[in-house]
Amino acid sequence: MAGKGTPATALLVRQKITHEVHTYDHGAGQAYGPEAAERLGLDPERVFKTLVAEVDGALTVGVVPVSATLDLKALAGAAGGKRARMADVAAAERVTGYVAGGISPLGQRKRLPTVVDESAQRWDTIFCSGGRRGLEIELTPADLVRLCEAKYAPIAS
Repeated sequence: MAGKGTPATALLVRQKITHEVHTYDHGAGQAYGPEAAERLGLDPERVFKTLVAEVDGALTVGVVPVSATLDLKALAGAAGGKRARMADVAAAERVTGYVAGGISPLGQRKRLPTVVDESAQRWDTIFCSGGRRGLEIELTPADLVRLCEAKYAPIAS
């Protein structure tokens, strides 16, 4: 399945990044990130969710473990801003090209400034959305940061 189906997987193939694609049946009503960890039998601290926030009016991506919440004040500081709030879902979907619950930090329609929680560095590989609900990509944190032109910062609480 690698390289098929989403801009995120296509990007990984084009860049020749070692990765694995994992799929699961997405159910109704459960939070997307915890569901992915549960259905794939993974530690929730190793599965990361992609959240779009607005930092001083500019859309910014925060990537944090599904077991944590995004610390908006920390994200603002890491992004060089003062205030952050969660972005409107429709705006996040429009700018990334992905549907909520399936937003990947990779292969977004418009590349947004991205901050990955520093806890990602504890793992050899982490999981993030592959660009649709029920699709997770496993890759090294360093590859994720490089491809997103992201930086690490303590943004999870």
